[in-house]
Amino acid sequence: MSAAPTPVDPERERSPRRAMCAAVLSLEAIAVGLSTPVMIGVSGIRAGVALPVGLGLALACVLVAGMLRRESAYVLGHALQVGAVALGLLAPLMFVVAGIFALLWGTAYGLGRKIERERAEAFSAYDRQREL
Repeated sequence: MSAAPTPVDPERERSPRRAMCAAVLSLEAIAVGLSTPVMIGVSGIRAGVALPVGLGLALACVLVAGMLRRESAYVLGHALQVGAVALGLLAPLMFVVAGIFALLWGTAYGLGRKIERERAEAFSAYDRQREL
């Protein structure tokens, strides 16, 4: 008779990197979306330019936040940071706001990877200890 399969521990499946990066992208979507009226009212950018750029980038942030189960979505997240900083060409304040979000994204990504690596090592050590 074969042994019953070991149940999957949901704690092992959680990704701190995905959670932190999704939070950054979700908040960034709000900030980028709110930059649209600023581009129109303060910076004098035509609505025909500001709406697709600002709201499109905000929508992309939300979509990528939902795709973070795939490793390729993190590459898109990096590209979104470049796009958000580039909004500073239309509304100079976005250099500051998007720069802060780019730093948050980089921190969430790097720290999340570190936590995932350390958790994997800790679970591995725990499994080895249990086998003894």
